[in-house]
Amino acid sequence: MSPASLTRRLRLGLPRRMFAQVLLMQVAIAAGVAVLATGLFLAPLSDQLDDQAMRRALSIAQTTAAQPQIAEDLVRTPATAGGPVQREAERIRAATRAEYVVVMDRRGVRWSHPTAREIGRLVSTDPGEALAGHEVMQIDDGTLGRTARGKVPLRDGDGRIVGAVSVGIAYDNVRARLLHAIPGLFAYAGGALAVGALAAWLISRRLQRQTRDLAFSDISALLAEREAMLHGIREGVVALDRAGRIRLLNDEARRLLGLGDEAVGHSLDEALGTGRTADVLAGRVTGTDLLTVRGQRVLVANRMPTDDGGAVATLRDRTELEQLGRELDSTRGLIDALRAQDHEHANRMHTLLGLLELEMYDDAVEFVGEVVGDHRATAEEVAGKIQDPLLAALLVGKATVAAERGVALRLSERTGLPDRLVDPQGLVTVVGNLVDNALDAVAGTAHARVEVELRADGRAATLTVRDTGPGIPVEQRELIFTEGWSTKQRPAHRERGIGLSLVRRLAERQGGTARVGEAAGGGAEFTVVLPEALARPEPALSTRGGAHTGAEEESR
Repeated sequence: MSPASLTRRLRLGLPRRMFAQVLLMQVAIAAGVAVLATGLFLAPLSDQLDDQAMRRALSIAQTTAAQPQIAEDLVRTPATAGGPVQREAERIRAATRAEYVVVMDRRGVRWSHPTAREIGRLVSTDPGEALAGHEVMQIDDGTLGRTARGKVPLRDGDGRIVGAVSVGIAYDNVRARLLHAIPGLFAYAGGALAVGALAAWLISRRLQRQTRDLAFSDISALLAEREAMLHGIREGVVALDRAGRIRLLNDEARRLLGLGDEAVGHSLDEALGTGRTADVLAGRVTGTDLLTVRGQRVLVANRMPTDDGGAVATLRDRTELEQLGRELDSTRGLIDALRAQDHEHANRMHTLLGLLELEMYDDAVEFVGEVVGDHRATAEEVAGKIQDPLLAALLVGKATVAAERGVALRLSERTGLPDRLVDPQGLVTVVGNLVDNALDAVAGTAHARVEVELRADGRAATLTVRDTGPGIPVEQRELIFTEGWSTKQRPAHRERGIGLSLVRRLAERQGGTARVGEAAGGGAEFTVVLPEALARPEPALSTRGGAHTGAEEESR
């Protein structure tokens, strides 16, 4: 036998399984309680039986002394074995099954006794208290052995004490009653112990099913592994109970959702606020790999119900992937613009080559002038109205792509935006998303047109994108801003349904709005208001100072 197995055997034979240890402990507790209850019951039982026996003896003595004939016979007749006092006392003793009924005079001489030869002799115990008029209860030893006794004074018709009556109950009878009660008491205790053991077994079986028959050491190891796994993985984990309250958050979930330990124990709506994220985690939105936006993060959520009625939700951060996807879309848009320019340039080169081969030199010069003039006019128009270079470059590129797709992209006459954007990248995202959606909506339709309007009013910027497409139904005008909702086919590299959601979140983060309505000539009209999109203008130089500077320049 190996030392390890010997050590295991010396551990008091305790089982390893948790349910078996719990069963053993519960049975031990039930047995201990049964033994303790039995002992606590037996301890006062002996005293109670003694008291009952003494009170019974006293009651017989009181009943005997209450008969006036016994007092008269005590005074008038001698103490003999056949006297009236002896006959009445024996009758009472036989009727009550007492050990003895002794009637004595004031000197303590017996007038009655179960043993006839004791009549006429002094009693073996002191009758002083009874002869003094007191009732006495005691357990004492006498000529008949140990008895439970009751003594009362015996009075004549005038109330004078003429003797006493002493009645005894055999103490062996009291002990026999105690011994007779013990088996029944043990039977009840055994029955209670059996019921307790059965209940403990049922509870242990339920515990065995719930813990999958694991040992305490296995559970401890599982808890340690769970903590290490939950806080080590790069996915957020949110555990919910059957009432929808948060009962566990790992470190990544806290980071992605922006929650702290105070969120544990609260419902998702209380911790996250109402919105799609709470709806997805609570299971009010069903599906796999559901998209949601929390702050500036794009998250993918999956929810799995548990056997206890709760659920476990996992979260993955797709912000960087979405950004890469959008950069890929921008790159593809740039490639499409370059391809369109290349295609258009090739056509123009072929036209120019034909004019030159036909020796139509004047027409070739005029054609080149028109082409350069059109492209330059478009670029100059955008640059003149949109002074931010990043946004202007975006619109010039979108115009080229639109022309390739047969769509007329125009700037509204009311467009005018200074070069004071606080977040050019954010506005580029908003404009790019809305223009792309508009181009997709009108592509392939007759007289396709998209109009972009950018206006500045103080620090606020208002963006309006109109198209001649089919428009947005009234019942879907709020739904299109929901994360994950889209009518377009999903691309291979990322999810759909994020662009318009980000547009609205960007607007709301700056205290603005994003809404959709119907354009004047049909189609959709998206309007985004950004109250703090522009920086405050720098203070201009005074007119006087400016004139002085100009004069100095002229003098030079």
